[in-house]
Amino acid sequence: MDFLPKDLEKYVEAHTSPESALLSRINRDTHAEVLMPRMLSGHLQGRILSFFSKMIRPSCILEIGTYTGYSAISLAEGLTEKGRLYTIDINEELEDRVRDYFSEAGITEKVEYIIGDAREEVPQLEIQPDIVFIDADKRSYAQYYDMVIDMVKKGGFIIVDNVLWSGKIVGDHNDKDTLNMRAFNDKIQEDKRVENVLFPVRDGLMVIRKL
Repeated sequence: MDFLPKDLEKYVEAHTSPESALLSRINRDTHAEVLMPRMLSGHLQGRILSFFSKMIRPSCILEIGTYTGYSAISLAEGLTEKGRLYTIDINEELEDRVRDYFSEAGITEKVEYIIGDAREEVPQLEIQPDIVFIDADKRSYAQYYDMVIDMVKKGGFIIVDNVLWSGKIVGDHNDKDTLNMRAFNDKIQEDKRVENVLFPVRDGLMVIRKL
């Protein structure tokens, strides 16, 4: 996932606004206490998500894949006063931890935290998100995209994580997961309903704007 040399990565983070004390603790606690901590957005990516949200000023955000809440809290920083964030995760074991983080961040009243399978939960939502952030089951990326593209407001954004797949997206890697991610990236590139930029940040962010 880490493509920059460590010293350059440290320089980039040193010249990026710091994460809050709460986000720093979520980062630290997730690495110490939760399985698969590489799923966390982290400092640089979290600030990028916050920046996008602050620029767009969304009234509605949909997140597929809450994990420990780091990205949700980052995205919520740009919500309008009456804005709302819907975040879905299938892992009920993290629910109490995440709700505590949301409470500490002061965003409980702005967040609809849903435990369940996004493939079942998203179609039940009657919302028009300005931003969708997808960072969940990679094999379901195409399905998630197809579910949300018509929901997103015209001019709205879909941001998808891990699209460089630890660098395996190029070269002769032909395992099932890599082929699936290549197919997803090609699907976005060929979709005439959107414009897109693949940002080589961390493990790759595909940023998609609905035309």
